[in-house]
Amino acid sequence: MAWGRPFTFQRSLLGHRQLLWRLVEREVAGRYRGSMLGWAWSFLTPLLMLAVYTFVFSQVFQARWGDLPNAGPLGFAVNLFAGLIVFNLFAECTAQAPNLILTNANYVTKVIFPLDLLVVVNVAVACFHALTSLVVLALFELLAQGRVPLTMLWLPLVWLPLIGGCLAIGWSLSALGVYLRDISQAVGVTLSMLMFLSAVFYPLSALPERWQPLLALNPLVLIIEQTRRVAVSGLHPSPGYLVAGTALALVACELGYRGFQKARRGFADVL
Repeated sequence: MAWGRPFTFQRSLLGHRQLLWRLVEREVAGRYRGSMLGWAWSFLTPLLMLAVYTFVFSQVFQARWGDLPNAGPLGFAVNLFAGLIVFNLFAECTAQAPNLILTNANYVTKVIFPLDLLVVVNVAVACFHALTSLVVLALFELLAQGRVPLTMLWLPLVWLPLIGGCLAIGWSLSALGVYLRDISQAVGVTLSMLMFLSAVFYPLSALPERWQPLLALNPLVLIIEQTRRVAVSGLHPSPGYLVAGTALALVACELGYRGFQKARRGFADVL
C-alpha cells in the first residue's frame, strides 16, 4: 500500500460500493426478519424512548433546559433526545467494533473479502437507525413546537465529523480486538462514562465556566451541541466546526484505515 497517495479509504469504498450496499441492506433487513412488526420497530423504538423521556423529565423531575428556561419539559425532552441520537449512533458503532472481525472469522480464514467493509457496514446501519430517530424527533418538534427548523438540512454536514470519527475508531478497535480480547470490556466501561460526560442530559452552558473548556475537549460534546443548534434551535452551524471537524475526520479515517490494513496481515494467524 502506497503511503504517498492520500485518502485510500475513499477508493476502497467507491470500488466496493455495490457490495457495500448489499451488505448494508442485508444487515438492516436481517435485524427485523421474523418479527411481527418488522421494519416498524425502527420507528417504534425511538418513539417509545422519546415518550419515556418526556414523561420522566416533565412529570417526575419537572426539568428545564439550562439555557432555555422557558422551553418547558417538552423542550427538555427534544434537546435530550437530539443529544441521545448522536450518542447512540456513536455508541452503537463503537460497542460492536472490537468484535467485528472475531464474529466474522470465516471472512478472514476462508474467503477473500475486503474486511474493512465490515466497519463501514456497522456505521451505515447505525446511521440508518439514527435517521429513523431523526424522523421521530422532527415529528415531535412539529407537534410540540408547531415547526421543524429548516436548518436541520445542515445535519449531513454537521455529522460528517461524527461519521468519519466512527469509521476511524471502528477500524482501529476492530483491529485491536483481534489481538487484545479485553478491548470490548474497556469500550463498554468507557461508553458508560462518556454518556454522562458528553452533554447529553444537559447543555454545555449549564456547567460552571471553569469546567466548560475541559468538557469541550470531548469531540462528542461539540457534535451534540452543533446538532442541537441546527436540529432544535434553528441556527446555522459554526463554519469553523464544519471545516476543522471535516478535515480532522478525513485525516483520522485515513490513519485508521491504513492502520487496519497493516494489522489485518496477522488476522489469519491469530484466528
